[in-house]
Amino acid sequence: MSETKIPYKIYLEEQEMPKAWYNLRADMKNKPAPLLNPGTHQPMTAQELSGVFCEELVQQELDNDNAFIEIPAEIRDFYKMYRPSPLVRAYCLEKKLDTPAKIYYKFEGNNTSGSHKLNSAIAQAYYAKKQGLKGVTTETGAGQWGTALSMACSYFELDCKVFMVKVSYEQKPFRREVMRTYGASVTPSPSMETEVGRKINAEHPGTTGSLGCAISEAVEAAVTREGYRYVLGSVLNQVLLHQSVIGLETKAALDKYGIKPDMIIGCAGGGSNLGGLIAPFMGEKLRGEADYRIIAVEPASCPSLTRGVYAYDFCDTGMVCPLAKMYTLGCDFIPSPNHAGGLRYHGMSSILSQLYDDGFMEAVSVKQTEVFEAAEMFARVEGILPAPESSHAIRVAIDEAMKCKETGEEKTIVFGLTGTGYFDLVAYEKYHNGQMDDYIPTDEDLAVYRAKLPKI
Repeated sequence: MSETKIPYKIYLEEQEMPKAWYNLRADMKNKPAPLLNPGTHQPMTAQELSGVFCEELVQQELDNDNAFIEIPAEIRDFYKMYRPSPLVRAYCLEKKLDTPAKIYYKFEGNNTSGSHKLNSAIAQAYYAKKQGLKGVTTETGAGQWGTALSMACSYFELDCKVFMVKVSYEQKPFRREVMRTYGASVTPSPSMETEVGRKINAEHPGTTGSLGCAISEAVEAAVTREGYRYVLGSVLNQVLLHQSVIGLETKAALDKYGIKPDMIIGCAGGGSNLGGLIAPFMGEKLRGEADYRIIAVEPASCPSLTRGVYAYDFCDTGMVCPLAKMYTLGCDFIPSPNHAGGLRYHGMSSILSQLYDDGFMEAVSVKQTEVFEAAEMFARVEGILPAPESSHAIRVAIDEAMKCKETGEEKTIVFGLTGTGYFDLVAYEKYHNGQMDDYIPTDEDLAVYRAKLPKI
């Protein structure tokens, strides 16, 4: 089909929406390492995990064999509110860059939560409701996950308790108020509400918090309340499973018009968006059916893949969660308070860590001033104010498109636009006022945290 017949926005029909999530682990020769009990250092059993997570989610977390897991009808009905999401050809950006590259982005911001996080939030809320729970607890950094989960819990009439990283709680009051509008209670973390929060505050007076801190508090709140379980918006196998709808739709839309991407680019914090976007493409790569260049983009101020260690580490600062083998900076690592671009987690999904270690994908880190420069350019020419997290992918997509300009190659680039940045205007303000710098941890800084990794 000629290029002129490809629409500006590619929408799939409702009946083309995925009916099953794709479990990338089924095609991985080297499976992600199992979660370990922090006390015994033995693989966590389903029974042990069920004390923290919903029972069916535990089964999904441990499933390394089934390639496809059916999406329940209730979740598919909810997805119809905003899915399938559009795949957009960035014609205006291509023109601005004067590049022969063809640039597409999968836009996940066309829902009230403003991001891709709703794909997993509604699934986890559904399983909590099905189990007969009263509510769930969670953490949130920039606020997208907390917003999505509060919306999902409201839909299923579940209580929602959110521990929000303190620096984000203070910088993003409107994101906080959206959560409260949907009925969630929101607490800045570390707080004085939990034992682990009080301990962290005592050891680090005045700390601005981290996702690791907030996770510890959310887990404690869940296990000490009857009828509650903890849910997580990234990192876990189950989350990447739910987010596979992004990649499945992307591939279906490209296949519909005979388009094969040369490279797929996604921002990487804990791994939910990137893992979901690349899932079916990586599956083809693992099976030897096709090849793609897959690039993970992370912030230079929190560079788990590019400067971290591949080792077992705690998923949280309070060291109460299971140990996961992942690329990590150390669970005590807290990004600089001036880090405004999101993607603040100290580690990376075990699935993505294994794939990266096996050489199936690349990783690059970018400075936040360069990220916001790319975000501003994209907003001006494509008409969407992107989330800072998404803008990491935009930065590298622009860089790769400019390389095509230099070489004359007509490569096809696909990146994930995870959401909108309308609740991130404090960060944009800092950039515009020249108050944003590019703090990058030194090797000496990182060595301190690396030395504290558990000895497994």
